[in-house]
Amino acid sequence: MVTNSTLNADSQSQSESQVVAPDAHKIEKSDLICIGLVGITVLVCWLRVPYFNILGIVATLIGGYPIFREAFSSLRERRMTMELSMSIALFAALAISEVFTAVVITFFVLIAESLEKLTMSRGRNAIQHLVSLLPQEAFIRNGDAVQQRQLSEVRIDDIVVIKPGARVPVDGSVISGHSYIDQSTITGESIPSEKVPGAVVYAGTINQSGTIDVKTTGIGEDTAFGKIIHAIENAEQYQAPVQKTADRLAGYLVYFAIGCALLTFLITHNMKATISVVIVAGACGIAAGTPLAILGGVGLAARAGSIIKGGLFLELLSAIDTVVFDKTGTLTYGSSKVIDIESLNGVSQRDVLRFAATAESVSEHPLGKAIIEQAQNDKLTIGRPEQFSYVPGKGITCKLDGEEVLVGNRSLFEENEYPISSLPAMRTETSEVLVGRSKTLVGIIHVSDVLRPEAKQAVIDLKQMGIKSILLTGDAKPIANSIAEKLGIAEVAAEVLPNEKQNYIRALAATGSRVAMVGDGVNDAPALMEASVGVAIGSGTDVARESADIVLIGNDLGRFVETVRIARRCKRIIMTNFIGTLAVDGLGVGLAAFGYLSPLLAAFIHVTSELIFIMNSARLLPANNKNK
Repeated sequence: MVTNSTLNADSQSQSESQVVAPDAHKIEKSDLICIGLVGITVLVCWLRVPYFNILGIVATLIGGYPIFREAFSSLRERRMTMELSMSIALFAALAISEVFTAVVITFFVLIAESLEKLTMSRGRNAIQHLVSLLPQEAFIRNGDAVQQRQLSEVRIDDIVVIKPGARVPVDGSVISGHSYIDQSTITGESIPSEKVPGAVVYAGTINQSGTIDVKTTGIGEDTAFGKIIHAIENAEQYQAPVQKTADRLAGYLVYFAIGCALLTFLITHNMKATISVVIVAGACGIAAGTPLAILGGVGLAARAGSIIKGGLFLELLSAIDTVVFDKTGTLTYGSSKVIDIESLNGVSQRDVLRFAATAESVSEHPLGKAIIEQAQNDKLTIGRPEQFSYVPGKGITCKLDGEEVLVGNRSLFEENEYPISSLPAMRTETSEVLVGRSKTLVGIIHVSDVLRPEAKQAVIDLKQMGIKSILLTGDAKPIANSIAEKLGIAEVAAEVLPNEKQNYIRALAATGSRVAMVGDGVNDAPALMEASVGVAIGSGTDVARESADIVLIGNDLGRFVETVRIARRCKRIIMTNFIGTLAVDGLGVGLAAFGYLSPLLAAFIHVTSELIFIMNSARLLPANNKNK
């Protein structure tokens, strides 16, 4: 198991063998030797060579030692486990001289345990594979010079040079260069992502073409890469309720098997049938399959672009029926954009935008920044106003080329006696910026927060899964209603203060709804903590990410939808294992009690069903890709 220190700066220079602790689920050479010797003893007993009984007893005691040790440990802790019931069956078989049966059962169980270790090791190997992807060195730009340093020496805001074919060692933003990066290990995207100045890059991904300079924003376990590893490592620390149920059910099944065995012996006095009853009943598939499914679900979600902070939250997510979305920064980009320009009185749209951008060039207003950004995108020349006056809440009055220019709202234009009485009603879904020159209205610029392109599809996909979406925002009702209409969200709560968001989530939960809250800002943190599952957008604030149970890498809401699908698939697999185990045990115990199952056949059914359920859970484990 990888420890948290794996990605810390102090340990990053260690070799991979030092980074990854020995795997508790690794098959040892001694395991294989033991299986081989017990297998040879099975053949010896079957051929009935001299002293086969003595050899069989020795092989059973030596080969079954791990089972007996676990059984003794369970007795000391007053726990009923499958190892305890299997030990009783083995000693009972030896007691009635069923040596061949005891050796074969031991052989079956050893093989099953080894295959289980292999399967569990596959989940642990996913962590080792991820750790091996992180470079231990980085090239740091210092002026015109480039120096090679250990990753432990890299600091926030350092400029890291990433060459073609190299793995990215840090999280950061591109400040120069152009390239394409394969970031499938982090985001699951199959197509390389184009990187230009301003784009975000993730540690552990592969730079495919050009050289880029990246300003460091995250190192080690503070990177998206590090958080994925941390999430997978700790998947079993936050034990899901279904996992606790599996543990209890395993114990109950052992009581059930022993009780049925005693009843069988009292009625039939058939020791073979009694032993068969104890052997056939097994909950190992549940006990091992449930944590394996949770580990696989968390790992698969990480590949899909979601960091789940524990198995508990994976199970809670599988049960949600309502998703509450924040608007700004979650369903929208959270930054204003010019979406329409109306030109009036013979003035072109480019001139309207140029007048407004020049007036706003010395302003700090968010709408002004959106106008300047649009002018820059259109490659317009932005001048400087000759005179400048800003009226808070209304707008700007300035002079450009000796003429008066006004940029602001209707109140500003009315105060300056501009003829605007014939203007149509304001649009409800946008913010309006009027532009005037020399007492003439020359245009209207419409600015709005832009919807994320994947938001509508995310709402549609959730609806198809039977999950209701709600828009919860502090924005004005007309704007909130417009956004909800575009997305197909029927329920809207607008003009809600941060503390009221928390109360809204609490009220929803009180009605029996199982709620997931998706947000990105500081004001969303109380609501994220109040919800059954809090989900933070990766580009959101640190407070939101720390308050949430699940963090999306990046801003794609499609990843949240995919995570919900993974959670539900994980729950279906676990429930299939539950029902399958109960069915196999019930039928097997009945057949064994009536003498239709020999101890050998009972052991075969026990081992086979266990492996089937474990392999069913293993379907969730992310497929290894050696190219990544």
